[in-house]
Amino acid sequence: MGVPTESAGSLTDLFAPRRVAVVGATDREGSVGRAIVENLAPFGGEVVGVNPSRESVLGVDCVDSLAEAGDPDVAVVAVPPDAAVEAVRTAGEVGIGSVVVITAGFGETGSEGVARERDLREIAAEYELDLVGPNSLGVIGTGTGFNATFGPDAPLEGSISFLSQSGAFVTSVVDWARDRGLGFRNVVSLGNKAVLDEVDFVREFDEDPETDVIVGYLEGIDDGRGFIEAARACETPIVLVKSGRTDAGARAASSHTGAIAGSDRAYEAGLEQAGVLRAQTVQELFDAAETLAGQPLPEGDGVAVVTNAGGPGVMATDAVGDSRLSLSSFSEETTSRLREAMPDAASVHNPIDVIGDADVSRFRDALAAATADPNVGMATVIAAPTAVLSFDALAETILAIREETGVPIVACLMGGESARIASGALSEAGVPAHFDPARAIEGLDALDEYREIGSREYDDPMSFDVNRERAREVLDRATERGDNRIGVEATDLLDAYGIPTPEGAVVESPGEAERVARGVEGDVVMKIVSPDILHKSDIGGVRVGVADGEVADAYEDLVARARNYQSDATVLGVQVQELVDTEEGVETIVGMTRDPQFGPLLLFGLGGIFVEVLEDTAFRVGPVSEREAREMVGEIDAAPLLRGARGREPVDEAGIVEAIGRLSQFVTDFPEIVELDINPLVATPDGVCAIDLQLTVEP
Repeated sequence: MGVPTESAGSLTDLFAPRRVAVVGATDREGSVGRAIVENLAPFGGEVVGVNPSRESVLGVDCVDSLAEAGDPDVAVVAVPPDAAVEAVRTAGEVGIGSVVVITAGFGETGSEGVARERDLREIAAEYELDLVGPNSLGVIGTGTGFNATFGPDAPLEGSISFLSQSGAFVTSVVDWARDRGLGFRNVVSLGNKAVLDEVDFVREFDEDPETDVIVGYLEGIDDGRGFIEAARACETPIVLVKSGRTDAGARAASSHTGAIAGSDRAYEAGLEQAGVLRAQTVQELFDAAETLAGQPLPEGDGVAVVTNAGGPGVMATDAVGDSRLSLSSFSEETTSRLREAMPDAASVHNPIDVIGDADVSRFRDALAAATADPNVGMATVIAAPTAVLSFDALAETILAIREETGVPIVACLMGGESARIASGALSEAGVPAHFDPARAIEGLDALDEYREIGSREYDDPMSFDVNRERAREVLDRATERGDNRIGVEATDLLDAYGIPTPEGAVVESPGEAERVARGVEGDVVMKIVSPDILHKSDIGGVRVGVADGEVADAYEDLVARARNYQSDATVLGVQVQELVDTEEGVETIVGMTRDPQFGPLLLFGLGGIFVEVLEDTAFRVGPVSEREAREMVGEIDAAPLLRGARGREPVDEAGIVEAIGRLSQFVTDFPEIVELDINPLVATPDGVCAIDLQLTVEP
């Protein structure tokens, strides 16, 4: 193993150093310091131990301090917490650029640990240190045999770079991957992410020409927007498992959007917008990684299935139906070629059943014909063991055709020991091989998804001329009351950002109500205005179609209802509003809840009183581009209703897209807004109109 002579990325010293110092090196049985020294034995560079009590440890020379370690590229720190902080400071003072803090007892342990972790961040900032951890298993760079971890096994060498927020997950995956013959390029256990985090390593791994795919396990992403930007700029496929998919984060939400969003919606939207493939299990994670690392990208989503077993062929067909892929329809030329090569009992349509007595030559003829078809973007070969079929020869045939055609192929060899050996040969050559046909199709599905991601163009967020100063005045005036929930009394916020609202005003007396109603053409809508009454219709706090002569009585009735419902409720008055004809329109909702990591999470969906029941919604992390806003409108199940289903006239879809963009700009400009609903946003053929508003401001 050699040591690289030039940097592949800005953090190369962490994965391919020339000289490493281990602070806490020891030969004490069962210790972390001993395990690290032992794991560094195959390292192609120099290792020095830092232990004032020993002259050497396991054949590694020791010094008293990092100051005497001879200018190492990396310091690996495995001493108690207070000593670890001092070791990091010394590393900075003597000019060591990269530090891996194995030691636990920092931010994960309580106030004292939090203070120590803060010290680490400050030291790292002062000396511009690249610091991994604390509470990290360590880092691995297989290209030089560099294994600065206390894990039990070293990974095989490969082209997958792996980041994990869990050290235990790293050791488990490395052990599991060895059994599968799956290798890694770089591995990092992020630990507490005091300094370096997933954004830094995504950028680093993307700069490494030996990394074909980036995989990761994350429990959280600290800088959601930064991660989206880094992943979008990444030319290397990224596949992640993100744990913690619960709705606990929605329990305290007061808006419809907050109640629907849940804790995982922002990650779901953010990772999709970032162009990251999200896996739900470890098996999915590495099945996708193995396919992406070894296969060329397909030219289309059509799949050809070649099998000697009808049942597994049907299973593969079902799996295609459950995926984003399609079963290819063969051209007449392909069908004729297959008829000539196959026996009468064989099926020459997709899936191609070469039947049970097929030898390797028949598989070769079928696969060659299928992969030559212009409608086939990828293929899977499914084989059950028979007396006339050699799995080893079949593996050679699959590799040869993949090489000749450039068509991605995934194999499914459904047998025991003979299948295992042949599958290993395929995997080693970059062709994944599985027992389950569904897994083969899932791998191809991931490949096609990344094909689509690679062709994306990312547009700038929508931007409009708005009156931000006016919005600031309205927001400040509303929050001066001391309430953090604001409603239609602040409709001027929407006007300032160009989102259409009905004509009307909030009034504080029956006489004012009559005056405003006289200025509005036709009957009016009247609503109680109170930050303490979130769902006005539930208490009869909304009157629709109030005529001129009924306005004063309606005002008194609405206020009385509010007082009867909650005697101490703050009643700011009654909104008198133009009656918007919804007969030709559709009630939608546009909303936002602010995620701690990703920022504004925008929602669009079918609105009205049933929004939380139907949950027909689409999400994006803001700010959004016009394309993203358009995708939100098209994703909901009710999209045909917007486009004129059952003879209805289509609504102004461009108006909805613009409203989403203006709301996106508004909530980006005012980060103190943590939740917001415009419900309903009535969409008609002539435009959109925001009927009701509710927002929550951080106290």
